[in-house]
Amino acid sequence: MVNRIVVGAHYGLKDWLIQRLSAVVMAIYAVLFVVQVSALPSFDLAHWRALFAGGFMRVASLLFLLALVYHAWIGVRDIFMDYVKPAGIRLLLHTVTVLFLAGCLGWGAQILWRVQ
Repeated sequence: MVNRIVVGAHYGLKDWLIQRLSAVVMAIYAVLFVVQVSALPSFDLAHWRALFAGGFMRVASLLFLLALVYHAWIGVRDIFMDYVKPAGIRLLLHTVTVLFLAGCLGWGAQILWRVQ
C-alpha cells in the first residue's frame, strides 16, 4: 500500500495554462488598443469617448480586465501559498486579495459602461 501525502490543492497545469492564456489575451488586447488609439484622428476627449462608445472596445476591455484579474489572482495566490506558511494569515491575505480584485473588476466594468 502506498501512503500518499496530500499537500495543497494541486492546481498545477490547469492554472499554469490559464495564466499563460490570460497573458496572451492581454497581449492581443494591448496590440489592438495601440492600433485603435493610433488610428484616432486626434487624441482628445471626444475621440477617446468615441473609441469606447462602441460595444467592441467595451467588451474587449472587459475581457482584458477579466484576464488581468484572473492572471493576478493566480500569481498572488501562488506567492502566498509558497511564502506564507501560517494558514490563518494566508486565508486572510487570500480574502483581502479576492475582495480587492473583485472591487477593481467591478469598478472597471462600471467605468466602461458609464462612458457615453
